[in-house]
Amino acid sequence: MLVLLRQGRIGKWFSGIGQEAISVGSTLAMQPDEFILPMHRNLGVFTARNIPLFNLMAQWQGKAAGFTKGRDRSFHFGTHHYKIVGMISHLGPQMAVATGIALADVLAGRKKATLVFTGDGATSEGDFHEAINVAAVWNLPVIFLIENNGYALSTTTGEQYKCENLVDRAKGYGIEGRQIDGNNLLEVYHTINELATDIRKNPRPVLIECMTFRRRGHEEASGVKYVPEHLFETWKAKDPVTCYEQFLIDEKILQPAWVSHTHNEFIPIIEAEVEKALQQPAIIPDVQTELNDMYRAHTLAPAIINSSSTPKRYMDAISDALRLSMRNFPKLVLMGQDIAGYGGVFKITDGFMNEFGKERVRNTPLCESAILGAGLGLAINGYKSVIEMQFADFVSVGFNQIINNLAKSHYRWGQNADVVIRMPAGAGTGAGPFHSQSNEAWFTKTPGLKVVYPSTPADAKGLLMAAIDDPNPVIYFEHKYLYRTLTDEVPEGDYYVEIGKAKTVSEGNDVTIITYGLGVRWALDYAKKYPDLSIEIIDLRSLQPWDKEAAIAGVKKTGRVLVLHEDTLGSGFGAEIAATLSECCFNYLDAPIMRCASLDTAIPMDAGLEKQFLANARLEEMMEKLLRY
Repeated sequence: MLVLLRQGRIGKWFSGIGQEAISVGSTLAMQPDEFILPMHRNLGVFTARNIPLFNLMAQWQGKAAGFTKGRDRSFHFGTHHYKIVGMISHLGPQMAVATGIALADVLAGRKKATLVFTGDGATSEGDFHEAINVAAVWNLPVIFLIENNGYALSTTTGEQYKCENLVDRAKGYGIEGRQIDGNNLLEVYHTINELATDIRKNPRPVLIECMTFRRRGHEEASGVKYVPEHLFETWKAKDPVTCYEQFLIDEKILQPAWVSHTHNEFIPIIEAEVEKALQQPAIIPDVQTELNDMYRAHTLAPAIINSSSTPKRYMDAISDALRLSMRNFPKLVLMGQDIAGYGGVFKITDGFMNEFGKERVRNTPLCESAILGAGLGLAINGYKSVIEMQFADFVSVGFNQIINNLAKSHYRWGQNADVVIRMPAGAGTGAGPFHSQSNEAWFTKTPGLKVVYPSTPADAKGLLMAAIDDPNPVIYFEHKYLYRTLTDEVPEGDYYVEIGKAKTVSEGNDVTIITYGLGVRWALDYAKKYPDLSIEIIDLRSLQPWDKEAAIAGVKKTGRVLVLHEDTLGSGFGAEIAATLSECCFNYLDAPIMRCASLDTAIPMDAGLEKQFLANARLEEMMEKLLRY
C-alpha cells in the first residue's frame, strides 16, 4: 500500500505498522461469529477474519466489489458475513454500538463476547465514558481495547489525559482492567482469549490497554516529524512482526530460510489481487440508486383494523401503541431514563416493567449518546428498540449518533437502524428554553431519517406503531401539551398510519393552512372562530418524507396558502414547504406563500412571554394579511 501510495495509484492510507500484534492476536482469540468493531489501523482484523484481499482493495478504491458501493473509504464499513462493524471518523461512537450488540446477545441468551477497539486519543471523547459506564451498569460482555500508541495524530498522551495509565480508569467504572504489551502477539492472544472465555460465562465488561507504538504517521500524509527520533529506535527493537519471527526461530518452529520464502510466496498473490481490484471499472453513478439506498425498503403490511374505537387521551394512545408493539415484537426493547419502575416522567410506560420485565423495559444512565449508539448495536444484532428522550431538547447530546451513525448506516453498508426515538417536544407548559423546543428541523435536513409529528390521539397511535414496524430510524415527535389536554376516538387493536401521508382535516375553498403537531389545533381553533371562512386544513403528520402531492393539491384548490408551525421561523421546516410550493405551484397562487411560526428566539419560561413567542400569537394577523392580498 505504501508503494501504491508513492506511485499515486491510491489516495490515502492508514498504516498499522508497529501495531499488527494487537489486531491479529485479538481477532484470533475471538470466535468467528462474535462481532469485532475495529479502527482504521486494524488491517489485521480484516485479514485474520479471512476477508479476500480483492474485496478489501476494492473497498479502499471505491469499487463495486467493496463493501460500501464507493460511498465510504478505508475501513468505514461493516459486513455481517465476517461479523465486523467498521468505524466512523468520529471514533468514539462505535464503543456504544458494541454495547448494543452485546446487549442483544445477553437478551437472546447467547454466550458471546464483543470486541471493540479505540485509540488513546478517543478515550478523551464522551462516548468512551458513556459506553463503558453503560456496559458496567448492565454487565455486558464487551472487551474495550485501547491501542495506546502514544499519539492522537500529533497530540501526545500527556496532552490527552492526566492519569498515569488509561487502564486505571477501569476502577472508576467498577470493572476489571489490564495493561499488556501490545507488541507481543502471544500476550495479546492469551489475554483476550482468557477474558473472552470468562465473560461469555459471566457477562461483564473489561478494559484492556495495549501499549504499542505507531511507526508511521496518523495517515501517510501527516508524516512523523513531531515524533522524537529516539522513540523509533526504541520501538524498532520491539517490532511485533520481527519479534515474533525471531521467537519462532529461537523455538525452532521456523527456519530462517522460510522467512524470505514466505514473503516471496505471498508477493505475487498480493500483487495479483491488488491489480485485479485496481482494474475493476469505476462505479456508474445513478441518481435513483443513491436515493433508494438511503432507506431500507419497507412496505407497511395492512392491519386488520377493528371497527370499534374508544376515547383515549393523546398520551394513552402512545402507551397503547407501545404496549401492542411490545407484544407483537418479542425482540423490541424500550430504553430511557426513569421509564421502568417509575413509568417515565410523563407516565407513558407506567406498568410496562411489570408486564414485559426490566430486561426489555430498561432504565438507562443519563447518557443519551451511548443509548442511541446501543440502539444501532441492537439493530445490527437482530433487535428493535424504542428510545425515549426524556425531553426532545436533550437529544442534542446524542446528535452525532443520530446524524452520522443511525442515519447513514444503511446507505454506507446496507445495515438498517431499526430504532425509534421518542421526542416529547413543544411549548405551552412554561418549561423554558431547555424543555420546550420544537426541534424537528434539526432532523428533517438529514437523509436516512424519517420524522413524524402526530396531532391527534389516533395518529399518535398509528404513526408510532408504523414507526416501530419500519426498519429505518424514525424520529417520533409527541407534543407534551397534548398529552392530557386532547382526547379523541382511537381504534382498538393494531392500528397503523402510513408514514409520509398527510391528512385533510377540513375541506375549504378560500385558503389552505398546511401544518402539523400543535399547529393543527391552532388552525382548527381559528377556523371555529371564523366560520364564514372556508378553510382547507392539511395535517402533514410526516415531515420526512412529507406529502408534497397533498400540499400541492391544497394550493391548487384555494390559491392562498399559510404554512403554520410551532418551531421558530428562520430555517424552520415551513421554509422547505414554502420553497417547494413556490417552485411547483407559482401559476396557481393568488398571493405569496406566507409562513406563521414562532419568534426567532429561545423559548421563554414566563407565561406571557411564552404566549408572545408562539406562532399562534400571530396567526390572526398573518391570515388577515394573506386574505387581504
